[in-house]
Amino acid sequence: MASQSKRYRAAAERIDRDKTYPLSEAIGILKECEGPKFDESVELAINLGVDPKHADQMVRGAIVLPHGIGKDTRILVFAKGEKEKEAKAAGADYVGGEELAKKIQDEGWLEFDRVIATPDMMSVVGRLGKVLGPRGIMPNPKLGTVTMDVGNAVREQKAGKVEYRVDKAGIVHVAIGRKSFDAEKLVANAATLIDVVVKAKPATTKGVYMKKISVSTTMGPGIWIDPASAAPQS
Repeated sequence: MASQSKRYRAAAERIDRDKTYPLSEAIGILKECEGPKFDESVELAINLGVDPKHADQMVRGAIVLPHGIGKDTRILVFAKGEKEKEAKAAGADYVGGEELAKKIQDEGWLEFDRVIATPDMMSVVGRLGKVLGPRGIMPNPKLGTVTMDVGNAVREQKAGKVEYRVDKAGIVHVAIGRKSFDAEKLVANAATLIDVVVKAKPATTKGVYMKKISVSTTMGPGIWIDPASAAPQS
C-alpha cells in the first residue's frame, strides 16, 4: 500500500471523519487545504440507496452546471450536410462521418472527450460501441447527445455539461469544478448536481435514498457532507 504524503496527512488532520459538514463549510475546508502545484479537480461522490442491477433503479442523466467544470471539453460530432456546418459553427472540435469512424477503429484515435451524433449517423457510430461504450461517451438520446439540434448540444457541452450515472456500488461520481474556483461557484455547482440527483430518484427505491455525500480534490481526502445542507443556493 502506498504511503500517504505529508500534504495529504496534514489535510486529513483538519477533517473530522466522524462528522458531516454543511456543504459550504466542507467546500471551505477543501479550499484551505494545501494541494499540489497543479489545479486539482474537485469531485462529488453521492452514495445512493439504489440497486443498479435493476433497470428501474438506474440513476442517469446530464446537466449543465452553472459555473462549468473549468475544462476545455473536446467535442466530436458525427453529422453531414447542414448539420455538419451547424456543429462547426457552434465550436465542435471535430466533425465528420465515415472517415472519423474509420480513424477511431483503425488507428485507435481517441483525442476527444464527448461524442454527439445526429440520428441518421447512428448506423456509423453504432460500430464504435465497443470503443466508446466502456469510456462512457457513446451518444445517447436520453443524454441529449443523439440529436438534430447539434449546435445547442455542442454549446452545452462546451459550457460544462456533465453526465452522471450510478455505478455498480450505487455511487455517482462527478467533477464539479477546479480547486481554483471561488468557493461560491463550487457550492452552487455541487448543490445543483445534488438537486438533480434527488429529483431523479426512482419510484421503486425504498428506504434512504441519499445515504452519503463526500467532496474531495484529485489528491486530497474526502469530506463528508450533510445531505440536508445541500439544497440549491439561491
